[in-house]
Amino acid sequence: MAKDIDWGSLGFGYVKTDKRFVANYTNGAWDEGALIDDDTITMSECAGVLQYAQTCFEGLKAYTTEDGRIVTFRPDLNAARMADTCKRLEMPVYPEDKWVDAIVQTVKGNIDYVPPYGSGATLYIRPYMFGINPVIGVKPANDYQFRVFTTPVGPYFKGGAKPIVIRVSDYDRAAPHGTGHIKAGLNYAMSLHAIVEAHEQGYAENMYLDPGTRTKVEETGGANFIFITKDGTLVTPKSDSILPSITRRSLMVVAEKYLGMKVEHREVLFSEVKDFAECGLCGTAAVISPVGKIFDHGNEIDFPSGMEEMGPYTKKLYDTLTGIQMGRIEAPEGWIKEIA
Repeated sequence: MAKDIDWGSLGFGYVKTDKRFVANYTNGAWDEGALIDDDTITMSECAGVLQYAQTCFEGLKAYTTEDGRIVTFRPDLNAARMADTCKRLEMPVYPEDKWVDAIVQTVKGNIDYVPPYGSGATLYIRPYMFGINPVIGVKPANDYQFRVFTTPVGPYFKGGAKPIVIRVSDYDRAAPHGTGHIKAGLNYAMSLHAIVEAHEQGYAENMYLDPGTRTKVEETGGANFIFITKDGTLVTPKSDSILPSITRRSLMVVAEKYLGMKVEHREVLFSEVKDFAECGLCGTAAVISPVGKIFDHGNEIDFPSGMEEMGPYTKKLYDTLTGIQMGRIEAPEGWIKEIA
């Protein structure tokens, strides 16, 4: 029985749901894991996560499709990305097949919180892992907890996606040869001051440049960039310190296979940005946020697509990918994981 929730008024926030999945790693092995009711976590004041930020997370969504199925989008890529993150942070990898099964179990346990088709809302899924035993010397924890919770979230753009204004940040999001390519909690802690400052100055987001030379486009605090050239080519920045966005990788396939666009995944010099026709930020939450202007220390870059609506190519990309996710357009094999 679906919960009595005003789906259209939901924001992007935490709403406690009925079940969450928990698995524990002790003595060098994972237990079977289970769905539990309790949303609280009890741990030592000296837990590794509290002392040395040994934690990582993922984010994905469950949707109701046009024909009434409940599905999630490419969870195998989230599982693989968390495995890469765990290896870099000296954390045990939760087996990828069990990882996907934990997602399925958690969504099924909260099936009444999956918003109906057409509401614009979705069930956000947050898998995460952290070091839980006491650690006082600087070293990896011995024991870990892997958890998955869900929360219903409203449409990212109420009333349509209006282009945003962003700024070039003076801060670096990641260090050269650091952890920018993995989804570690510490990366997001690094970006908090920069985003608060950007918001105080009237900007929606930061554009981070490469930390080595500050001449190339990287990403924002929580999304990858996409650019469209004047001749309709999709260009996405390539760097060892960019998180490999699943939305971005999916958009590259959509552009080439569905829309017949040329696609380039390469280093993007900041000096090129003024010559692009369209710009957007892509990620799980919004799919694509169109960018209308970029401020660079007094210089203003205005994209020809303007401040009123998404550019034409960005709109086609957005409509096609969301159509695939919602079951209106046939998906490539393996992209849609059916839950119920």
